[in-house]
Amino acid sequence: MSTLEIKNLHAQVQSADGTGEPTAILKGVNLTIKSGETHAIMGPNGSGKSTLAYTIAGHPKYEVTEGEVLLDGVNVLELEVDERARAGMFLAMQYPTEIPGVSSSNFMRSAVTAVRGQAPKLREWVKELNTARENLQIDRSFGERSVNEGFSGGEKKRHEVLQLDLLKPKFAVLDETDSGLDVDALRIVSEGINRYQEETGGGVLLITHYKRILNYVQPDFVHVFADGRIVTTGGAELADKLEADGYDQFL
Repeated sequence: MSTLEIKNLHAQVQSADGTGEPTAILKGVNLTIKSGETHAIMGPNGSGKSTLAYTIAGHPKYEVTEGEVLLDGVNVLELEVDERARAGMFLAMQYPTEIPGVSSSNFMRSAVTAVRGQAPKLREWVKELNTARENLQIDRSFGERSVNEGFSGGEKKRHEVLQLDLLKPKFAVLDETDSGLDVDALRIVSEGINRYQEETGGGVLLITHYKRILNYVQPDFVHVFADGRIVTTGGAELADKLEADGYDQFL
């Protein structure tokens, strides 16, 4: 069993030109996630949901001014980005980055080698990678293409979940992984998230605007995020209330 504890987390971002006063985005986030749990964070645009995801992962744009993020008692905020990944943190990005000149296959093998501490044996790796691709209905030809270059939105999101499947982190932060997906892609991506959790017992922090992915990935807890903090928490039924009545009732 592992635990991810976010304690009184505050973060700010510098002004666009770097000369003005920084803007506070996170204003005291408190959240505990345990192995096997799925927590959904829902909230209006600009509430700080994505900032929370990127701050946990270590994006240099965001400066932590107070608080801790403890992974099994270790403050990951004191670790470099790659060290956080090796410790068991994972971020699926809302807008996955294109990496021209780096093939998807080489990228995945390098990432797996870094996390596992040694390169997987080639024959076993080919089988493992092909199985993961087939589960997500990703054609093998994508392995020779540069990472995310020329991929559709749905293809990019499936490749994020492919990484999740192969890296098997302790905790996965999924930042609007459902955005831009059609019905079929949403089902495939959701099945991949559920498969990861069933196989590893990992914890999931799922950031989303809409309830539709929660029909496939069942949350244990739903949190409403507003003005840089969690303002209320409930069960899966809270997502229904948000869908019906909007966020104003909690703001």
